[in-house]
This record gives sequence, structure tokens and C-alpha cells, in this order.
Amino acid sequence: MPAPPNDARSREGQVVSVRPSGSDGVILRVALEERLPPLRAARFFMLRREDRLSPAIPRPFSLYRETASGELEFMIKVMGQGTQALAKSTPGTKLRVVGPLGNGWPALTGDGAPWVMLAGGIGSAPFYMAIEQALAGMDGQAKCKPSEIFYLYGAAKADMLYELADFQKLGVAVHTCTMDGSAGKKGHVLQLLEELQSAGKIPKSVRLLACGPEKMLEAVELHARKNALECWLSLETLMGCGVGICNGCPVPTVPEGPMGAWPNAKCCVEGPVFKTDAITLCGAH
Repeated sequence: MPAPPNDARSREGQVVSVRPSGSDGVILRVALEERLPPLRAARFFMLRREDRLSPAIPRPFSLYRETASGELEFMIKVMGQGTQALAKSTPGTKLRVVGPLGNGWPALTGDGAPWVMLAGGIGSAPFYMAIEQALAGMDGQAKCKPSEIFYLYGAAKADMLYELADFQKLGVAVHTCTMDGSAGKKGHVLQLLEELQSAGKIPKSVRLLACGPEKMLEAVELHARKNALECWLSLETLMGCGVGICNGCPVPTVPEGPMGAWPNAKCCVEGPVFKTDAITLCGAH
């Protein structure tokens, strides 16, 4: 039975700062009791305040950044009671921090087809570190050149393109789109990808990484299957425990794929990143 990662722990954390991001988000910076070793991008933590303002069950958040001093940053879209409580935190607020959890992106090497990262709204959270690690060559892997990475970021409107200026400073090609046309191309990220490929700015043969709303990920999965592209999805599935006990985050598997011995995978311990040869969001295989 899948189990939580060996390095997962329940720790006490302390809020260092909370700053606004976009029209409805915040960047929450947290200091832990001990410094963690470098973490692969797209792993996540379960967070809640230690007082009664947060629900009893922590909420999952992808790690956005690790600072030079070892503090952790999380990009949070403020929606319900749990995220509102985190957003209202002040420096010194005590948090319960469970993690690091899950599996992150694959090793992003520069020895194959270019990487195209597709982000939708708050789905941008696991990509900042992914780009940093690809350019640095994490774990002794071949470094990517900036020309081998394309970051395509879509949102409903311009003020939901969180931390866009920081992504643009990373040195890779950044392209944006919005559904209302208020920034970048009008439309969604797959339309943007197809336009850029038609214009010869992105090759037809690429490796895809995607994170965003489920309908977006379903479309990316179908696109990858139709075009025989390698593709990894970082899912935003709701979770209860984060450690594989509650069975509250099932993801349908592909019967003939590497996880096909069971009809569902657990997003929290076998994900949140899955290759599309292993799972399906739309029943297409």
C-alpha cells in the first residue's frame, strides 16, 4: 500500500510574512523549527493555523519557493475559511505544517524535447521552483538552457496572473493569455500553445507539464494523447489527510498503465504529479 514519503513530518511553523498577490491571492512565508533539505518542485504541505480560526483539517498547498534562508513560501488563492484564516495571519502566527508530501515533477533535463509548462491561475504555484531547478540541473541532471523551457500562463483576467513579473525574471520564454483578453492573447493556454506552434515559436514535439483547474487538465490530457506527447499533470484534488489514510483523493488509473493494478491511485501519496500514461481525468485511453 502506498505510504507517505520518508521525509514527511508534522512540524510547528511560524508566519514570517503575508503579502498580497493579484486580486485575490497572498504569498505566505513560513519559517519551520528546522531547515529542510532542497525539495523537488510540485511537492506540497498541509497547512492550518494552530488557533481556532482554521478548520481542524489542514489544507494542501504546493510549495511555491524556498528562500535562501530556508523559509518556505506558498501561493494561496483566498476562497474559504481555511485560506481566509491563513491570509489574515500576522508575523508570529503559529501554524501546523505537515510535509513535505507527495511526488513532484520529473527531473527536468535538457537532453530531449523542450519543456512546455502550462499554468492556469493558481496552478502557477509549482512552476517557479520547477524552472529554477531545470536551469540549475537538480540532482546532477543535465541543465536545461533557457531556450528549452516555455512557460505559458493563463487566467480569467490580468490580475489573476499571480507573480507574473517574477516568472518573467527567470529568463525563459513567458507567454500569457486571459479569457477576457485583458493580458496577452485572448483565450486559454492550449489555444496559446497551438498559436505559438503554428507561428514556429514552439516546436511541435514537446514535453508537457500542466497544473490548473480540472477542466483545463482534462483538455491538456486529451491534447497530449492526440499528439502522442509525454505529459505530466499536477492535480489540485481535494484531500482530507494528505498521507494516504482517508482515501478521499482517488484518481482513476489507466488499466494498461503502470498503476493499472488498482482502479484508483491516491493523489496525496502517489501524486500530486502523475504522468498521463498512468492516470486519466477524462476516461480517454
